[in-house]
Amino acid sequence: MLIVTILLGLIGLGLVVLVHELGHFAAARAMGVEVEAFSIGWGPRVAGFKRGGTEWRFSAFPIGGYCRMKGEESFRKALEEKALELPRESGSFYGAAPWRRIVIALSGPLANVAFAVVVFVVASTIGYSTPTYPNRIVLLSEYSLSSPRLSSYPADRAGLKTGDRIVSTDGKAVSDFTDLLERITLSANKPITLKIERDGTLYDKTVVPMLDKDTGGGLIGVSYWAEPVVGEVSAGSAAQIAGIASGDRIVSIDGKDVRHAVEAISILNASKPERTKFVVERGGAHREVSVILSWNAQGVSNLGMGFKTDIHTVRAATTLGTAISAGLSETWSTFEMTMKGLGSLFQGVNLLKALSGPARITYMVGQTAQAGIKNSASGGLAAPITFIGFLSIGLFIMNLLPIPALDGGQIAMFVVEGFRRRALRPITIYRYQFVGATFILAIFVIATVGDLLFFVAK
Repeated sequence: MLIVTILLGLIGLGLVVLVHELGHFAAARAMGVEVEAFSIGWGPRVAGFKRGGTEWRFSAFPIGGYCRMKGEESFRKALEEKALELPRESGSFYGAAPWRRIVIALSGPLANVAFAVVVFVVASTIGYSTPTYPNRIVLLSEYSLSSPRLSSYPADRAGLKTGDRIVSTDGKAVSDFTDLLERITLSANKPITLKIERDGTLYDKTVVPMLDKDTGGGLIGVSYWAEPVVGEVSAGSAAQIAGIASGDRIVSIDGKDVRHAVEAISILNASKPERTKFVVERGGAHREVSVILSWNAQGVSNLGMGFKTDIHTVRAATTLGTAISAGLSETWSTFEMTMKGLGSLFQGVNLLKALSGPARITYMVGQTAQAGIKNSASGGLAAPITFIGFLSIGLFIMNLLPIPALDGGQIAMFVVEGFRRRALRPITIYRYQFVGATFILAIFVIATVGDLLFFVAK
C-alpha cells in the first residue's frame, strides 16, 4: 500500500511541476527563444524524438520535467573564459530582451495558477463529499490527549466551555468543525469574535488564537465534539476481536461514562491499559466487552476503530458559469491561505515540523489520491484533484519569491538589467544564482530532516 501511495504521489506532484515547465516552454517559443530540450521526468534519457527544433525526452525518473533553452552552453563557456558579457546569440535565452525573459520566467508560475483554476472548476463540476464533525467543541485543557496539554488555552481565557456550539466567526456562519478550524488556523495572534450557542442562548466571545509553532497556524485549544458512535473498525484490530462493530455507541470505558469521542480517547490515553472493559449500546441494549490492547513506542494502541463522522457535501455545479465562479473563488481562497501560512514561517515556528519537503508532499498527495480511488465514485476523485490545485497554488507562490535561482529571483535580476540598460556580467549572474541555490539547498535539507522525523513518528 505504501508503494501505491508513493507512486500516486509522484504522479500528482510530477503533474504540477510538468505544467509549470510547459508554461516556460510555451512562453519561450512565443518570445522567440529556442527550446533545445523538453524532458518529461528527470535523470537519464530513456526515449525521445525531435520535432520543431526541440528534443522531446522521456527520462528515467517520472517526477515533473525540465525545459532547457538555448544559451546554457554559452553561459557556461563565458564563465570559463571570464568574459565580461554573454554572447548575444540569436534565439538564446540571454540574447532575448529583459522583458522577454521576464515573460518567460513569469509564465511557469502563471501556468500553475491557470491549472489550479481548471482543477477547482473540475472539482466543482463533479461535486464531492468530505468527512467532518459538527461545530460543537470540547476544551482540550480538560482532557489528557497524546499531545502536551496546557492548563489554559485562548478558548479557556475567552470563557468557552465544552459543549458550546460555534455559530459564527466575525459574523460569518460556521458550517462544521473543519470550517471553524480553517478560520482559526488562519488567524494566529489576531482577535476573532465567536458567536456561541450554549443551552439555547447566544453569546459573543472574543478569542485570540495563539501561534502553534509546530504547524505555523493558529489554535485556541478546542477539539470536535463527536458522539461516541463507532464508525469504521479495522480488520484484525483489538476492537474487532472484542466484538465491537460499526454503529455501536460507547457508553463507558473502565467504568467511566463517555459523553463524546475525545472523552473516550482521553480515558484510554490516561492509563494506557492492556485490558479494559467497554460498555456499548447496540439496538437499545447494553453489553460489556473486554478489550485487550497493546501500545507502541509513540503511545498509539491497536484499538483500530474510529468514530462516526458527519459528511460535508459540496454539490456539483449546475451550470458552467457557476463552476467557473466556484473555481475562481477557491483559487483565491487557497492563495490567501497559502500566503498566510508562508508568513507564519517568519514568526518563530518549528521549521522541522511546519515545513514539508518533497517526501512528505509526495506522501500526502498519494494518500489523498488513494482515498479518492477507494471511494471510487466521481465525487471521491474530487479530493485528490483539489489537493493538486492547492499544491499548484503553493508552487506559484514559492516560485515568485524574490530568491535567486527561483523564477521570482530571476525576474528581479532581469528588471535590474532592464533599468541599467546594460547586461549583467556572467560572474555576477553566477554568484547571484549560487547564493539562491545555497539558500534553497538549506531549506531542502531542513524540510528533508523534518520529513524523516515525520515518517519515523508514524
